[in-house]
Amino acid sequence: MNVMVKNPTEYGLPLPVRRALRKLGRDIRDARLRRRIPAAVVAERASISRTTLHKLESGDPGVSVGIVGTVLFVLGMAERLEELADGRRDEVGLALDEERLPKRIRPKRRRSARKPD
Repeated sequence: MNVMVKNPTEYGLPLPVRRALRKLGRDIRDARLRRRIPAAVVAERASISRTTLHKLESGDPGVSVGIVGTVLFVLGMAERLEELADGRRDEVGLALDEERLPKRIRPKRRRSARKPD
């Protein structure tokens, strides 16, 4: 049985991940178009081919995170990459940390000095 997969790197990715990657690609393309920068110029400045830029803008999961970061840098948006997994915005992690906080804090007992017998 010979089954062809449309894009081997997309095989097995959860649907929400594929959707998020496609949205990221569209957002990057929209940012490039708003800046009126041709694809050839962005590709040259990022030291990638126009084909790779097209893959990124299409949401191809095979494009490396380094290339995503470089293209964001070329567009003047590199700081956005730093915000992806920022701990200050991790609502689940912050809630779990809060659950682990002690309910009450007791002062330490002073040890009484033992008197020799």
